[in-house]
Amino acid sequence: MIEELAKIVDTAAHHVQPIPQLSLTKAFSVADAYAIQAASIGRRYERGEQFVGVKMGFTSKAKMEQMGVHDMIYGRLTDGMLLQQGATVPFSKFIHPRAEPELCFLVKQQIDRPITLEEIPDFIESVAAAIEIIDSRYQNFKFSLEDVIADNCSSAGLVVGDWQPIDQPIDDLKIDLRINGEIVQQGTSAAILGNPWESVIAAARLSATYGQVLPAGSLIMAGAATSAVYLQAGQQVEAVVERLGRVGFKMG
Repeated sequence: MIEELAKIVDTAAHHVQPIPQLSLTKAFSVADAYAIQAASIGRRYERGEQFVGVKMGFTSKAKMEQMGVHDMIYGRLTDGMLLQQGATVPFSKFIHPRAEPELCFLVKQQIDRPITLEEIPDFIESVAAAIEIIDSRYQNFKFSLEDVIADNCSSAGLVVGDWQPIDQPIDDLKIDLRINGEIVQQGTSAAILGNPWESVIAAARLSATYGQVLPAGSLIMAGAATSAVYLQAGQQVEAVVERLGRVGFKMG
């Protein structure tokens, strides 16, 4: 079942074709869902993509309550998802994309176990403003908890700004998401688990739980600081984060 469902979600992503929720016809657990995710990403590796990091999901209490869960979720990032700052990204690469402003962390040394808040300076080198493009492969962007994990937590793209030192407070930075220069979402980094460093700790824990090592140089996307915004072709998308700078791309 794992390989069968992994092929379905991978094919949907690869060919940009929406599919019905897997859980409508197959019953599977959260552990199964992570196994499906790993197998699906494994198919990307076979096509030549490389692991570059992880992204966190359900990092706001409101989202956890909405989904009826009590823990974060995580997905894997590949170099095929990485965008350059200022790049023009073909809209045709996505089904129904949304943008979320985030913080991204650069891993200093390999993380292969849970870590504590006090250990973070040993393991994290830098922080940057970032935008994640999420794009559920499910029809109408509707899914269960198990569905979204199996679909690699809707991971589709990310763009990361200039790296900044971590010797500064990041727990309550103002964050704007702008479309064509207009502010469409405003929030703060406190929306990410009350403190984005908690997202790093959760990423280390979940990665260790599901057998994913985070090598030096890999990325941790901390989770959304605002609600996601639907994207359309031709839009200029930018995140502006207090003290960390700005980052953006154009949806072609």
